[in-house]
Amino acid sequence: MRILHVADRLSERGGADLALLGLLDALADAHESHLAVGRNDGTVRPPCPLGVVPGLDSRTRTGTALDPLLGRLRPDLVHVHNVVNPAVLEWAAGRHAVMTVQDHRFFCPGRGKWTSDGRVCGDAMEREVCAGCFDDRSYFEDTFRLTAERLEPLKRMRLTVLSAYMKRELMQAGVPAGRVTVVPPVAYGLDLEARADGPPCVLFVGRLVEAKGIRDAIEAWRRSGSDFPFVVAGTGPLRPEIEAEGVEVLGWLDRRRLSAACRRAVVVVMPSRWQEPFGIVGLEALTLGTPVAAWDSGGVREWHPGGELLAPWGDVGGLARAIRLAGARRVAPGQGVRAPHGFERDLLIRRLEAVYAAD
Repeated sequence: MRILHVADRLSERGGADLALLGLLDALADAHESHLAVGRNDGTVRPPCPLGVVPGLDSRTRTGTALDPLLGRLRPDLVHVHNVVNPAVLEWAAGRHAVMTVQDHRFFCPGRGKWTSDGRVCGDAMEREVCAGCFDDRSYFEDTFRLTAERLEPLKRMRLTVLSAYMKRELMQAGVPAGRVTVVPPVAYGLDLEARADGPPCVLFVGRLVEAKGIRDAIEAWRRSGSDFPFVVAGTGPLRPEIEAEGVEVLGWLDRRRLSAACRRAVVVVMPSRWQEPFGIVGLEALTLGTPVAAWDSGGVREWHPGGELLAPWGDVGGLARAIRLAGARRVAPGQGVRAPHGFERDLLIRRLEAVYAAD
């Protein structure tokens, strides 16, 4: 099958980017893929031909020149990934495309199902409910309208999502259940032979923003009394604040270096405040044999082994106990708990191919 994949960007720096790369890599043996992106940050080379189409990375309604590409490639199928430009979504809906919904920007105009007063949001998107998370009414109205424009085309497409949590959210937003199939991501580019590149540590992997819970991770580590240093693999707006606290910040790491960092960790910490669409960092850590201490956020429990290392959302003390327990149970690098059954590459690709084959 010849497939045109349409995405906002080509990168190796975010969970959605890694999910796309893992899928392209897994499809390479059986299908002919072509990738069109709005921009390319130069961090990775894709496993298929690449073209840049301006406008695909726009967050608002922007015209794009996709029809000439469609005429030249004549694909059997269009698969859209992580695009939020309403014009592109409407274009895709008119061509019976498959769409992978990676995050909340289609049904939550706020902070990812996490309210401004610090609660998990279980409400469906409604104007007056969502307005409570905004101080500026004009900005809210613009954002709400844009979110609704993104949602409508989804109701006419075949959708894949990374977790059952995301399927429930889309159904609550009015997308028919029969249009949504759960296809978790494939762990991409990890070095399974990597050796630890430093002394044992407690590791946080991710963008340094409030939604990812970096402050909660540091507080939990301090409460745990762990003798292992706290290390961060990632960067973002909170980096100066985190470094000022004396935490070692490694910055963004490529796949090889991230694998080595996970191998030195006694535990990876994931206290996500926003509701995780999946949490691919945790699956990667487990694949490398590193335990994960996490909050029960969004789709996390669907891959997490559970037990004492999965704390209730918002429970810093529970996360501290999980860190302490993981440190006490410390095993040789790469010999920890592995990802649960059901995330094997061939199984997931067969599930995706069934979506491709559906009318």
